[in-house]
Amino acid sequence: QVQLVESGGGLVQAGGSLRLSCAASGTIFSINAMGWYRQAPGKQRELVARIITSDGGTNYADSVKGRFTISRDNAKNTVYLQMNNLKPEDTALYYCNTNARPRSWAGPMEYWGEGTQVTVSS
Repeated sequence: QVQLVESGGGLVQAGGSLRLSCAASGTIFSINAMGWYRQAPGKQRELVARIITSDGGTNYADSVKGRFTISRDNAKNTVYLQMNNLKPEDTALYYCNTNARPRSWAGPMEYWGEGTQVTVSS
């Protein structure tokens, strides 16, 4: 199966920056897309940013457009999230996600990391 390992979370002051990384490993035939979701206490998990591995197409939540940038390194099966001008409302547990096929004969499945905490102080 596919495993996702996130890194890069932490505590930062408002206006600061963080860079999250997520590496996929395990049995991987192909990866269609990778992305980041977040969940704040008492709120539903929401999409932050997503990137299509084949053509680099991206989509972002309106709340992070112009501040966050998602990128990928296909050779390393890794996705990054550069977060600039962070705000207290960005505080959440950030989860890496991928839509991938573990085997050539398998259909695409969703996989999730365990999450990395991002805390922005005012």
